[in-house]
Amino acid sequence: MVSPADAERLKRAAAAAAVEEVRDGMVVGLGTGSTAAYVVALLAPRVVGGLDITAVPTSRATEAAAQAAGIPLAAPDELAAIDLCIDGVDEIDPQLRAIKGGGGAMLLEKIVATLARRNIAIADASKQVERLGGRAVPIEILPAARGLVATEIARLGGTAELRLRDGKPWVTDWGHHILDARFPSLDDPMALARTLFAIPGALGHGLFLTEIDALYVAASGGVSRQERPIDE
Repeated sequence: MVSPADAERLKRAAAAAAVEEVRDGMVVGLGTGSTAAYVVALLAPRVVGGLDITAVPTSRATEAAAQAAGIPLAAPDELAAIDLCIDGVDEIDPQLRAIKGGGGAMLLEKIVATLARRNIAIADASKQVERLGGRAVPIEILPAARGLVATEIARLGGTAELRLRDGKPWVTDWGHHILDARFPSLDDPMALARTLFAIPGALGHGLFLTEIDALYVAASGGVSRQERPIDE
C-alpha cells in the first residue's frame, strides 16, 4: 500500500519526466488535477528562466495556477493545433486507453487532447490496470438531461450516480453536472464511447481511448515510459 506521501512523490516524479519533452516555442496543454498540478509547478521555474511556451489550461483551477506561475496562456478556441499535452489519468490499461475526469474537467481535456499532436499521460503505478472499469466513467451532462442519460445508462446495464460536492450537484466550469457511471464490464469501451456520445444531453465522457500517445509512470523503482502500441 502506497502512503499518501509516497503517492505524491511518485506523481511529481512522473510529471518531472514528462516535462522534459517540453521545448522552446511549444504550445502546451495543461491538464487538471493533483498530478497535472506538478506539471505547472515544474514548468514555472523554466519559464522564469527563459523557456518560451504558451500553455492551454483545461480548467479554471489550472488557469489560475499557471497565471500565478507566470506562464503565458491561450484559449483553445484560438488554436488549430497544440504541440504537446500533459495530463494525469484515473485509470489506464496496457493499450494506453484511460478513464479520466476525476477532477471534473474531461470535456475540455478531450478538446485539448484532440488538438494536441502528442498527448502524454502521467501517473503513479497504482493507476495502471489490466482492464478498464475499476473506476466510474464520468459523463458531463446538461442538468436537464439527467433523467434521460441515467435511463440510457441503465439500459446499457450500468448505474449512474450524480456527483455531489458539499451535498449539492457538482457544477463544472461550464455550468454542467456530472454522472459517474459504472458498468458490469468494459469489454468493448469503444462501443460504449460511441453509445454515450449519441445520448442527447451527454456532452462528453471520461473514456480516452485513442488520444494518449505515451505514458510516464512512476513506481518505487523509478519512472518508465511506454509509447502507444504501433498497431493501435
